[in-house]
Amino acid sequence: MCHKIVRSFKRSIYLACVSLSLVLVSLSSHAETTVIRDILGREVAVQMPLERVFLGFYYTDYMAIGGVDAFDKVVGFSKDVWTVWTPASWELYSSQLPQLNDIPDVGEVEAGTFSLEKLLSLNPDLAVLADWQFKALGPDVDRIEAAGIPVVVVDYNAQTLERHLQSTLILGQITGQEARAQQIADEYQANVEEITQRITESDQAKPRVYVEFGNKGPAEYSFTYGKNMWGSVINLAGGDNIATPFVEWWGPMNPEQVLVSNPEVIIISGRETELTKNQEAMVLGVGIEQSEAERRLQGFSQRAGWSELDAIQKGQLFGVYQGASRTIADSAMVQYFAKVFYPDLFADLDPLQTYLDFHAEYLPVVPQGTFMVHADQAVQ
Repeated sequence: MCHKIVRSFKRSIYLACVSLSLVLVSLSSHAETTVIRDILGREVAVQMPLERVFLGFYYTDYMAIGGVDAFDKVVGFSKDVWTVWTPASWELYSSQLPQLNDIPDVGEVEAGTFSLEKLLSLNPDLAVLADWQFKALGPDVDRIEAAGIPVVVVDYNAQTLERHLQSTLILGQITGQEARAQQIADEYQANVEEITQRITESDQAKPRVYVEFGNKGPAEYSFTYGKNMWGSVINLAGGDNIATPFVEWWGPMNPEQVLVSNPEVIIISGRETELTKNQEAMVLGVGIEQSEAERRLQGFSQRAGWSELDAIQKGQLFGVYQGASRTIADSAMVQYFAKVFYPDLFADLDPLQTYLDFHAEYLPVVPQGTFMVHADQAVQ
């Protein structure tokens, strides 16, 4: 009897060891260390596949590249960057995907509400930060990494072809959707290179361009852009940005200098947030009526001295959706700028359709509203 008990016990131990070995083999076969080179050139070791991700910014890009299911693994985010900066977009997505409401908020870097303790408590496998968030957090990034949480930096704010493509491929690695990411990156690159090639071959003079974020309305000059965001889009679309010598990144330009520079094209960006805040501020985006966008855009032509500008005299005053910048979906905005700058050269492009098609192909919602507008008539 004792021998039978011993043999039975040994067999149980043996089977348990075999089972444990199989579990360990299974885990090791599914988890592996991947080195991700982020947009700052940092080589970050990450255990793949990821199960818990903190996402600082670029929510719709993460979703477009990784698919809707990628958000099942997002355990925290900076909610205000979505809900406060573009509330209409948040309402659109959260109504379609109510699970977004359950993702914990860690606060917002620029507002000073970011909580490092909250982020650490979520115990993510990876923290994905925008370049501007990484720089603003400074030493706190070291504390995140010291807690064993790798940090990967991506950047769509630069609006350069290189960083757009690299950020897209990085998000493809993170979400395990490399093929989908490559497809999106290839489509973006093909669009930009086609535009660049046509402009180069046409050998036309670059138009002088001024872009302003119209959140303060005509009464006060707001931000224009130098090296990044709309400034970079001007470059991609073959324009001559009058702000380049005076504004490095973003900031207001001296009104007298705008008059002296005499832009041939003026583009005012707007978003939904100002609809009720300021009755004269530029608005565009989800749920915005075209007539309201046109009315507000026309108000900028009444600024002191603007009636003498080439852009105003020739009817070259346009509006674009601020929320369609700093995203891989801004391929449509590059098209729009190119069409505005060189209407005959790009008569075949339909930027609005490009914008809607991207959402239909890669995102769970197709926004309805006004996203680009001409003070006299919409660009066809």
